[in-house]
Amino acid sequence: MKLELLLDYNPVLLALGATLFTWFITAAGSSMVFFFKSINKKVLNSMLGFAAGVMIAASFWSLLKPAIEMSKEAGSIPWLPAVSGFLAGGAFLLIIDKILPHLHMGLSTDKAEGIKTPWQRSVLLVLAITLHNIPEGLAVGVAFGALANNPDVGMLSGAIALAIGIGLQNFPEGAAVSIPLRREGFSRLKAFNYGQLSGIVEPVAGVLGAYLVLTISPILPFALSFAAGAMIFVVVEELIPESQMGNETDLSTIGAMFGFATMMLLDVALG
Repeated sequence: MKLELLLDYNPVLLALGATLFTWFITAAGSSMVFFFKSINKKVLNSMLGFAAGVMIAASFWSLLKPAIEMSKEAGSIPWLPAVSGFLAGGAFLLIIDKILPHLHMGLSTDKAEGIKTPWQRSVLLVLAITLHNIPEGLAVGVAFGALANNPDVGMLSGAIALAIGIGLQNFPEGAAVSIPLRREGFSRLKAFNYGQLSGIVEPVAGVLGAYLVLTISPILPFALSFAAGAMIFVVVEELIPESQMGNETDLSTIGAMFGFATMMLLDVALG
C-alpha cells in the first residue's frame, strides 16, 4: 500500500495498527524462550544498550524536533512546549515509578520499587518492562495522531519510522523478560505469555495518545515532547543502569551507539 493511501485512514486506527505491530515484535522476542533457556549477559547488555540508543534517538528525531518545528510554524515560543512537555513526561513516569510495584532485572526482590506488595518476583519483573512500554506506545500514538493536523507523507513516514524503531528494540526486551523467567523455573509457554503480556500496554497507550491529540489538537507539540520526556526517563532510570551491569560495559555502550544510529537512519531516511 502506498504511503499516500494511508493518509486517508483514521490516525487512531493507524496508531492501533502500528502499536499492534510493536506488540507483535515483543511477542516475537519473547518466543526466543522456546529456543533458549538462558541468555548470555554480554548479549543481554548489548541488546539493552541498543534499546536505549533507539529510544534516545527517537525522542529527539521523531518527537522533540517535530514539536519545536510545529511551534515555530504556529508562531509560538518554540522552546516552551518542548521544555514543559519534556519535563511533564518525565514527572509523569516518575509518579508511576513511585506507585507501580516493579523490579529491575538483576536485583533481589527486596529491591522492588513502588508500593510494597507480596507479589511474586516474576510479576514484578514483567511490570518493570510494562512500565517503560507505556511511553513507547504513547509516542507512536501521538506521532500518528499528528497526521490529523499535518497529513503529509513526510509526517506519516516519520511515524512509521518511529513504529519500526520501537518495534526493533522491543524484540530484545521481549527476550529479556521471557528467558530469565524460564531460568527461574517457569514453563516455556508461561514464560512466553508473561513476556508478550508486557507489551500489551502499547496498543492501549498508542490509541489513547492518538485520540488525545485528535481531541485537543493545540497540545500536539506538548504531547510529542511529553512522550519524549517519558521515554528519556525510562532510558536513564532503567535501560542504561541495567545494560551496564557486569564487567563488559563497553558492549552496552556500543549497543547504544548502534541503536541511536539505526533509529536516526530510519527517521532521516523515511521521514
